[in-house]
Amino acid sequence: MGSITADLTTFSQRLPSRGETILGDDFTLVLGGKGANQAIAVALAGSPAYMVSCVGTDLFAPLLTGGLQNAGVDIDHVSRVPGPSGIAHIRVDDSGENDIVMVPLANASLSEAQIDSAFLDRAPLSKVLLTQLEIPWALTQHAIRKAHEVGLTVILDPAPATELDDAIWPLVDIVTPNETEASRLTGIVVTDAASAASAGRWFTARGAGYALITMASAGAILVSETSVRHFPSIPVVAVDTTAAGDAFAGYLGAALARDADLASAISQAMAAGALTVTQRGASPSLPQRAAVEDLLHSQKATIS
Repeated sequence: MGSITADLTTFSQRLPSRGETILGDDFTLVLGGKGANQAIAVALAGSPAYMVSCVGTDLFAPLLTGGLQNAGVDIDHVSRVPGPSGIAHIRVDDSGENDIVMVPLANASLSEAQIDSAFLDRAPLSKVLLTQLEIPWALTQHAIRKAHEVGLTVILDPAPATELDDAIWPLVDIVTPNETEASRLTGIVVTDAASAASAGRWFTARGAGYALITMASAGAILVSETSVRHFPSIPVVAVDTTAAGDAFAGYLGAALARDADLASAISQAMAAGALTVTQRGASPSLPQRAAVEDLLHSQKATIS
């Protein structure tokens, strides 16, 4: 349940300063949006993925719906609404870091009625709800409440970070902010494992089942009401960090839907995120399950 966008990405040696124009090195136009990226990651991980969202009636719409279908995502509950599709303008520098301006457009047309119809049709076939904050927050809340009512595992990627209603946290099984999002939501500046654990406890104190704070090369911190566990990162050379969090969330949800234990699901998610940053683009950088399993196997061999 989430956003679908056309991602317009520029690549340059560095990002321009305020008011500055620079020459770039490359440009891509691909399917993106946190919702779409996570749905594709689920499908690539080998689990059925049902997308609930909206696209427009512009020239980008066939690119978006076709990209989802080609990846194996069910789009029966993706509505086409009058006007432009969602757009994300992404800038990537030589270090692989990015900044993004996302304009929801058609994504803002999602409705409670569309969500209710999707739940009626697809919830009996599902185990996990993946959702984010690139659609109106009232609709994210509505979806989370319905998922909780029917017993789905709720995974919330709180991006882009914004102030949320505390009443939602007891309905969230796993919240997956990165260090920036965790800092903004909790007011605790996340710079290391200790501060990540403190931020994680902020979420669990408000009722979330687990807080899983991702910190790029510093790995991830899993916090429950009674424990803290560190998952080390897998070293790779980053080319573009776009969609790394989406790969993480998608593989996490897919693994849990296949009844993997949480630690195993997180390991798969870490590997998927690591592979994603080695390729340019959003949805095109999302890895196949075989590549994720190969990376995990090679890591185990290195450790042993």
